[in-house]
Amino acid sequence: MSHAQTAHAPAQLTGEDYARAESLLAHRLNPLLDGEVRSLTWQADGRLFWLEMNHGISRPMLWDIARNQQANLRFAKHEAAAQSLSRVHGKTVSQDLFLRMQNPQLDATHIAFGYEGENYRCSFDFKDCRKTSSENHSATAPAVKSPDGQREVFIREHNLWLRDIKTGRETLLTHDGEQDYGYATDNAGWVHSDRPIVLWSPDSRRIATFRHDGRKVRQMTMVGTQPGAPEVQQWRYPFVGDAHVFMIERMVIDLSGDAPRLVPLQMPPDFHRSTSCDHISCDGGWEDVQWAADGKTLAFVSTDRGHKSATLRIADAATGQVRDVFLETVKTQFESGIGGVVNWRYLPESGEFLWWTQKSDWGHLYLHDLATGKQKHAVTEGAWNVREVLHLDSASRTVWFYGQGREAGRDPYLKHLYRASLDGGQVQLLTPEDADHRVSISKDGAFFVDTHSSITQAPVTVLRRMRDGEQIHELARANTQRLEAAGWRAPEKFVVKGRDGATDIHGMLWKPSHFDASKKYPIVNYIYPGPQVGSIRTRGFAAAHGDHQSLAELGFIVVAMDGMGTPGRSKAFQDAYYGNMIDNTLPDQVAGMQQLAARHAWIDLDRAGIWGHSGGGNATATAMFRYPEFFKVGVSQAGNHNNLSYEDDWAERYHGLMVKNPDGSSNYTGQDNAHYAEHLKGKLFLIHGMMDDNVPVQNTLLVVDALTRANKDFDLLLLPHARHGFGTGDVGMYVMRRRWDYFVRHLLGAEPPAQYKLEAAR
Repeated sequence: MSHAQTAHAPAQLTGEDYARAESLLAHRLNPLLDGEVRSLTWQADGRLFWLEMNHGISRPMLWDIARNQQANLRFAKHEAAAQSLSRVHGKTVSQDLFLRMQNPQLDATHIAFGYEGENYRCSFDFKDCRKTSSENHSATAPAVKSPDGQREVFIREHNLWLRDIKTGRETLLTHDGEQDYGYATDNAGWVHSDRPIVLWSPDSRRIATFRHDGRKVRQMTMVGTQPGAPEVQQWRYPFVGDAHVFMIERMVIDLSGDAPRLVPLQMPPDFHRSTSCDHISCDGGWEDVQWAADGKTLAFVSTDRGHKSATLRIADAATGQVRDVFLETVKTQFESGIGGVVNWRYLPESGEFLWWTQKSDWGHLYLHDLATGKQKHAVTEGAWNVREVLHLDSASRTVWFYGQGREAGRDPYLKHLYRASLDGGQVQLLTPEDADHRVSISKDGAFFVDTHSSITQAPVTVLRRMRDGEQIHELARANTQRLEAAGWRAPEKFVVKGRDGATDIHGMLWKPSHFDASKKYPIVNYIYPGPQVGSIRTRGFAAAHGDHQSLAELGFIVVAMDGMGTPGRSKAFQDAYYGNMIDNTLPDQVAGMQQLAARHAWIDLDRAGIWGHSGGGNATATAMFRYPEFFKVGVSQAGNHNNLSYEDDWAERYHGLMVKNPDGSSNYTGQDNAHYAEHLKGKLFLIHGMMDDNVPVQNTLLVVDALTRANKDFDLLLLPHARHGFGTGDVGMYVMRRRWDYFVRHLLGAEPPAQYKLEAAR
């Protein structure tokens, strides 16, 4: 090591060092971004309401599009509004009431909104506040409203019920629901709630739903920690390779007559699967089911257990007859969009359907004939991706969507809004700025709000026309002046080559604010290996990307990169390690870190660490076991270390259905971390919540057992009441501090301040 490159390793870090790092966490930095738009909501009359944040205070704003001018709003001050609503609500209302409002709708004098499960209507001065109707008449029965707002359905004792919102009258819709064989059940194993999964027809006369069969599915058991006898929690949770998994029996409930009528769809039970996520409900709805506008027919996609085929089907809502329209089969796994979205569309008025597929190695839209299923033509094409369909206008035969990677010379992960004709032709870019774009479309489809930003550029929010993207007005422009004064630093982008020496791998890097290029710093890799998402969750502006800058502030270089096996690029890129999930993108992580160290003398590759949560926890342990000479310190949180101990859908999708060999092994043999635990050489810290109902704690205990049998030293923290996400409360802050301490002590070679307390967001 040359004199100019000395190791950065202070003997002791102080409370002041940790306080500086703590000051760079999201809940400390977010209030320092001024001019930011929050809670943007299109009004029923076409106006636009939002909150503009300045000095941590939200200012209600209203834009009148018809008059192209700002409307004058005179709301009560936050404290007075909260106090007034508290008297009606019955308990103390937070002073950030405006930020917590759900779907605020304004008329000339009042604002109507939801708050903590209740509906309210208050005058702008909040002197007149009244409770209107409950969004949820029973805290134990979440409900789904009809499009006309007059009725809602909910689950009670495994059956579906209908409630008239105005009168409160309740009607039993199904009669034979039972435990583990109920209607509209929201249970994917890792999700198990009382929310009904239904889809109302546009005319509010019919409901599409299913009966959920888990009677033969194995049980998940959690044992709580408390004085005296432990509380045992059990629910159905299917595992990889199980003979019996969740099945759904599809049906329509017809409410158009004098009495409800059940119409079972005439088909065998379907696997509990989605085209784009590991639950049939990806984003709170039922995205793989779509009604015709007249409510007479219903389109849906059936996915096989291994996600290798997707079948578009049409059902007659009156008779339950089902017709198969189109089948796509792939070698690895089929999905209908990028990021858990569903992009196919049912177009019965024109006798067509829109299909999203990666058959060209890129995600694109194709128009098909609904009668024959045959492809008519491609709507989009090229070496780039349609990410998400946002709006489709059948009258003008136009589709609007997020696209990625189309604009030459730009980060391929940036989202832009485009429009295209269903009849083919040139795709039109509507958001030209070299930035990541987030849009919100008006209810009439005439306008959209575009908030564009990058990791270095604060958000700019503008109003544009849908037809051509023309900017009408700049609504807000955030600035980072107070952020910068507090020590905020933007991460740096980088591009390295992947394992093959040819494929671009994109990443971000964080340095300490006191960075000194004459010193050498240990490097910490934050990892989430995919395949459904990557390590970098946003290419837009964020005051804080997790605690990456905070950890860097303690004397580290922190990196995150999306290796081969993550989405957003080509199909081949995402499928890079299909069937070999122990890969975990680690060949790309190692190659990328080696290239960064070759570029930058201030990176000390002899002090390389890694950490991650969930899939990242799994990848961290894999890194420590399979690359023991490279990674010296790892912190593994809530890892799915053995996918045979995880829910069936995720692993069977990305690794394949279990195939047993004559010798008793299978395609899952050697894919678990316990198999490699004996190779540990560095310092490994395992952390898991004992009430984790997503990735059961047994995943980590299997690794503990293997390490114990191999006589390996390691560190372990079990959190008695924590579930999968540790959150930003006291438990989450404690885990974060322990993670910082571990890297400071074992990678930086310094002593952390004793039991420093990170304050949780309040």
